[in-house]
Amino acid sequence: MCTLNPEEEAHLVAMASEALSTTDSPKTGKPLSLFDVCWDDVLIPQVAVYLSLKDLFNLRCCSRTAHRFVQAALEKRQELHLSGNNTSNIEEGFRVLARCCHRLEVLHLARCRWLTDELLLPLLANNKKRLWAVNLNECINITALSLQPIIVECKELRVLKLSKCQWLTTGAVDALTLHQSKLVEFDISHCGAIGERCLIIFFRRLNKLTVLSLANTPSVTDQVLIQIGNYCRELEHINLIGCAAISDYGVHALARQCPRIRTLLIRRCPRITERSLAPLRQRCLYIDRQEEAAGHHAHYLNDFYPSDFLVY
Repeated sequence: MCTLNPEEEAHLVAMASEALSTTDSPKTGKPLSLFDVCWDDVLIPQVAVYLSLKDLFNLRCCSRTAHRFVQAALEKRQELHLSGNNTSNIEEGFRVLARCCHRLEVLHLARCRWLTDELLLPLLANNKKRLWAVNLNECINITALSLQPIIVECKELRVLKLSKCQWLTTGAVDALTLHQSKLVEFDISHCGAIGERCLIIFFRRLNKLTVLSLANTPSVTDQVLIQIGNYCRELEHINLIGCAAISDYGVHALARQCPRIRTLLIRRCPRITERSLAPLRQRCLYIDRQEEAAGHHAHYLNDFYPSDFLVY
């Protein structure tokens, strides 16, 4: 076994001391902290993306550096999910998000009863160029004013959900017709203020549509279904629950023109019979109105959802 002479031992000790000193900041001599790790390359993409909004807001209160870090993380955040969140002081937190978030692509705000135009418009102004999915289902305290920047300026929009938004008018749908033709998923269930004529015109532009929910929309008629069949040939999933005005004629036309339909929800449609449903049963994965001898279809119930267009 070799031994070291005194000069070699002294050299190794010096090297070890130098290595230990690198754990201190070269400028201040203070120990390095977590925030000295590169934010853009490491902390934000590898750490912050796994933190919930609650975690980020708690971290934001720890120090000035933590405050700046969270602001930088929120600026690069791509998704915002607040559906059903009606906790106290949520409005103040949302104002922070509206100010800091600049790269949002997905926005889920369903059932946010506190949401108003005043709160939503600044967020949309900062993120309108990147948004491709917007869920405003049951946001009862906003108006069509908030929909304007989404319709006119969100050029990448692909998913739009407006279920139970009674403020959605024929004029707003007409504006959608002019500016949005790339939607693949659309939900206007329980929207009673929309006219039949504007729906007929609207669906003529949606040749990429794959998921459509029109449940309990009174203006959905056989003529609307015929237009959907003529122009929305990519349609795979459609919800017509409670559309009492449609008949076998409209469903037959829809089925004939849309060969890719996999899911049909058609309960509480009294004019629909097996005359139109029987041919569809041979190729659909799921129809919610079952024949007595067709119970074997029921196991598909949890498999067909392409997204949260019925559960949000």
